[in-house]
Amino acid sequence: MTNIPHPDSQPVAVHCAIVTISDTRTPETDRSGQLIQALLTQNSHAVVDYTILPDEPAQIQGHLVALGQRPELEAVIFNGGTGIAPRDTTYDAIALLLEKTLPGFGELFRALSYPEIGSRAIASRAIAGLYQSKLIFSIPGSTGAVKLALIKLILPELIHLTQQVKSGGH
Repeated sequence: MTNIPHPDSQPVAVHCAIVTISDTRTPETDRSGQLIQALLTQNSHAVVDYTILPDEPAQIQGHLVALGQRPELEAVIFNGGTGIAPRDTTYDAIALLLEKTLPGFGELFRALSYPEIGSRAIASRAIAGLYQSKLIFSIPGSTGAVKLALIKLILPELIHLTQQVKSGGH
């Protein structure tokens, strides 16, 4: 199990949305989206929205803006479209909207990826931050990357980070 540097006093269900960015996946073939949902629910979090969008920046931004208007929503996890291929536009679309960034997320994700995929980790544009008082995570779409990001980074900090956002950091 992952070490939690600041154990949370009581379990809290964080309300999350999952957005898979893919030009080809369907709900039946979206193994990464299914894995995110399974890991969140196994850890007692609530998945309140699940969407698959094509890798189109305007659609990605429009969906994030719409999610930002949902008061019950606390975190959004995007997967896919974080590389450097011409169709990989998730990072660019999301980075423009983030009000605060968490640079350590991308840095740690790439550092943790290096032992598994070597120098190819430099091509990952994983990013996290805040938009409309919601935590936003954007991770690669492979199941290995999803598992790494959720188990090592997102799940250990999800409750703590959402509580910081709600309390203004106090």
